Amino acid sequence: MRFIRLLIAIIFLLGGAYALSMYYFVDESRDFQLEKEIDYPLDKVFIQFNNLQNFTRWNNFFSSSQSMDIDYYTPYEGQGSSISYVDDKNDTQGELFIRYENLNKTLKYQLFEDENENPTLIDIKFKAVSPERTKIIWYVHTPKQPVLKRVKNFWTEDRFSENIDKSMVNLKNVLSNKVEKDKLMATIKYDSLMVEKEEEVILLGINVSTSNKKDALYKNIVMNYNKMYNYVTMDLGKKQDEFGYPVLITDADNYKDREVSYFLGIPLSKKEGITDNNFSFRTINPTQNYVIYYKGSYAGRVRAIQQIIQKAKKDVMRFGDIKQTFIEPPTEEEEVTMKLSLPVYK
Repeated sequence: MRFIRLLIAIIFLLGGAYALSMYYFVDESRDFQLEKEIDYPLDKVFIQFNNLQNFTRWNNFFSSSQSMDIDYYTPYEGQGSSISYVDDKNDTQGELFIRYENLNKTLKYQLFEDENENPTLIDIKFKAVSPERTKIIWYVHTPKQPVLKRVKNFWTEDRFSENIDKSMVNLKNVLSNKVEKDKLMATIKYDSLMVEKEEEVILLGINVSTSNKKDALYKNIVMNYNKMYNYVTMDLGKKQDEFGYPVLITDADNYKDREVSYFLGIPLSKKEGITDNNFSFRTINPTQNYVIYYKGSYAGRVRAIQQIIQKAKKDVMRFGDIKQTFIEPPTEEEEVTMKLSLPVYK
């Protein structure tokens, strides 16, 4: 009995000490600031923040959960727009509002988490560092916490900072697909042989063998592209700015063969779980390529491929499989717009 009384007394003393330390040494709310820069124009960056449908695609808090349900409310963009979310698996829910917008300059969010009636206030300022680079500054004010819950304030900033770091990687991937597409279409020089370096690419695709008679190959490509596109957009739920141009990889000179084997894939920012065994991931390592941009019939690409191979042989370069990147998706119309890339090595 004496031991129990002693134990209760110790618990009360420790609880009191904890409460006093929280009261006197831990702030009831937190204010902190984070800065990041990204290599994309201000107007392209801002619309990823003021449109909440865009925002939830790349913000790690929302995009990392496979079990979160999100409802969007009109207006979907700018001041007055809002969302509510529920994640039963992770036992969390909340609402996010855009309370103020100054176009391309400032946004003010209110985030209500779980049962807390006081919101986290998030003000974001955007500054153009250069025509192609934007600074993003977060000003965060957390809600007041009761004394016994103030310990959360020790890791609030670290948790927020970690989420921002992951989100910026996602945002860069989204913008690289969207902005680079726009730039490429405006600067293409057709039928000129160039040298380009290509970074690592992750492709989700399908392996195919088919006849090379007449137009059978191209019809097969169109069919499998439509299958790939439907899987990426419907089964994986990807939006247009979340994946790149379709890429076909095959032997450089198999245009002579009666049967052609190829891998047709769509670039994604990262590998993720897939449920259909017909599809698989392939990672393309960084390479130096001889490149020709070509526009015309699919059969007419052969001349451009021959030109690239002849250049590689003339320069005494070893080469790998040729990559056919469809700048315009392959359709039943026979004319294509594509980049032909031949990786070359000494």
